[in-house]
Amino acid sequence: MNRYKCIISYDGTQFSGYQVQPNKRTVQSDFEHALQKMHKGAQMKIVASGRTDATVHAFGQVVHFDSPLSIPVEGWKKALNSMLPDDIRVRSVEIVEPDFHARFDVKAKEYRYRLWISEEPCVFKRQYTYHYPYPLNLDAMKEAAALLVGTHDFTSFCASKTEVQDKVRTIYQIKLEKHDNELIFSFIGNGFLYNMVRIIVGTLLEVGSGQKEAKMMPSILTGKDRSLAGKTAPGHGLYLWQVFYEGWQE
Repeated sequence: MNRYKCIISYDGTQFSGYQVQPNKRTVQSDFEHALQKMHKGAQMKIVASGRTDATVHAFGQVVHFDSPLSIPVEGWKKALNSMLPDDIRVRSVEIVEPDFHARFDVKAKEYRYRLWISEEPCVFKRQYTYHYPYPLNLDAMKEAAALLVGTHDFTSFCASKTEVQDKVRTIYQIKLEKHDNELIFSFIGNGFLYNMVRIIVGTLLEVGSGQKEAKMMPSILTGKDRSLAGKTAPGHGLYLWQVFYEGWQE
């Protein structure tokens, strides 16, 4: 029995999120179904670095599973991709130590959020970027973002329905980079609460549009009140970009 680590990408448009849900199409259910076919109907389970919501995409999601099959490691990628639907692709497969855990061994994650800034939406990017038709003050947004870097209680930037008690997280880096009409936010942290990235993006958009001031970020953090932060940005602009394990340097 070997343990395999896979890096996978998926287009979240047609999925009801990553995690298995009754009578809904999810990334986990499609991946486990492909493995089940390879294992002649045997029940298979995969473990991911974390969940993603409906319409959220992934470039570098990580999953692990155990298998007794004698397939050369280089054959796993081809075999899995031949079984998976076109909106899930396996980027790499490797054998790891039996105690490797895709979720519990995570040291840091990078999420990216893509914004399309234009009066007119782009028909080709409508499912992969959030269309924002208003001007933005990027300098103010960067100033506000810098005030969120570090270790904080992010209760104000977490969906109120979450059951997680400890809401202290560390953000190592927030970058905003504009390429023509597209603004890309990148976030690297040791962990992210439910909807945390999307709420931060929504809050930064309110700063950029003048509804909030950058200097308000510390008081929003210390207030520990979801109503103090901005709206939650839509899921289809969000990407789980990369998951870091051993060797990660802050």
